[in-house]
Amino acid sequence: MYKNILVPIAFDSDAKVEAAMAVARELAAEGAEVTLLHVIEHIPGYAVTYMPPDYLVQSHKAVQDDLDALAAKMEGARGVVVDGHSGRTILDYAADAGSDLIVIASHRPGMGDLLMGSTATQVVRHAKCAVHVLR
Repeated sequence: MYKNILVPIAFDSDAKVEAAMAVARELAAEGAEVTLLHVIEHIPGYAVTYMPPDYLVQSHKAVQDDLDALAAKMEGARGVVVDGHSGRTILDYAADAGSDLIVIASHRPGMGDLLMGSTATQVVRHAKCAVHVLR
């Protein structure tokens, strides 16, 4: 059983989010900490000028509220929003937090994933801890 579990949340599928949280629940030791992490990708400077001035603040707040609602459904869970490149940021966060398991959802790879790689692929290849991939 794991004591410090990281669950990256992409919000692309409610079913994937629920499945990842269920796996984390099953693999968690008593008193385990579970972090629900969402990475907000950097927006290029030229694009930010076309957005409302408080867009980034509002988007962070909305995502944090959603994560807090998910975390309330699970004992020992908390939501965290960070900025960065998804794969690298997940790996860095897991290393810094001392995570002993990452539970990450994946999708059927398409041509773009075969050429460039997916976030889940990057996490599996470079994580210093156990990784459980859901498809």
